Amino acid sequence: MKLSAVPVLLGFVGFSCGHTIFQKVSVNGQDQGQLKGVRAPSSDYPLMNVNDGNFACNTGIQFKDSNIINVPAGARVGAWWGHVIGGAQSANDVDHPIARSHKGPIIVYLAKVDNAATAGTTGLRWFKVAESGLSGGVWAVDTMISNGGWHYFNVPSCVAPGDYLMRVELIALHSAQASGQAQFYMECAQIRITGSGTNTGQNFVSFPGAYTANHPGIQINIYDNSGNPNGGGRPYQIPGPPVLTC
Repeated sequence: MKLSAVPVLLGFVGFSCGHTIFQKVSVNGQDQGQLKGVRAPSSDYPLMNVNDGNFACNTGIQFKDSNIINVPAGARVGAWWGHVIGGAQSANDVDHPIARSHKGPIIVYLAKVDNAATAGTTGLRWFKVAESGLSGGVWAVDTMISNGGWHYFNVPSCVAPGDYLMRVELIALHSAQASGQAQFYMECAQIRITGSGTNTGQNFVSFPGAYTANHPGIQINIYDNSGNPNGGGRPYQIPGPPVLTC
């Protein structure tokens, strides 16, 4: 896919820094198609200010369609990440789907809307439905890379039917020991939950507003004394509210 001059420049920065874009959804093993129902920019550059006005679904959205992805409550959902739109930036791209140095968690939120295809992102109430951080020295990003760019999670079976924006967020912590240096990658998918659930969410947060720059899961040194990015054997505290429980 050919990009304009500015995105290409940003893509080049992404190439050197190993950035990523969430750009595809699967539902119970069925790939929904490239950029179908996913709002995405052409730039793979992260947001780094937790108070950025575009922190809900990212800035510079260039890809947005009218598709709404049907997701049964309780479904196994996949979010696919690629270094640039379409996947690898070049043959043998070692930074696809993201540079291996960019360790961190992957978090999923939902926000109820009237129409997922047309809804704006201002003033929404988000609740967390899934998260994966650090386990046994393995980060969620490590698992996503080993899965060829796919991050999998289960939508809680009790989520009430209706239209939602699904915000999938990756936080890269490789430089996060310095204030304001965590990298946030997020895009939103347009989904329609089906089923007989009745839970419309809990522990709601706003974006921006949900995070503080000095949260211990955002400003953190993930390295041990030998330079291994394993959290130094310490538990990792994922930012944001608790995951929805049914």
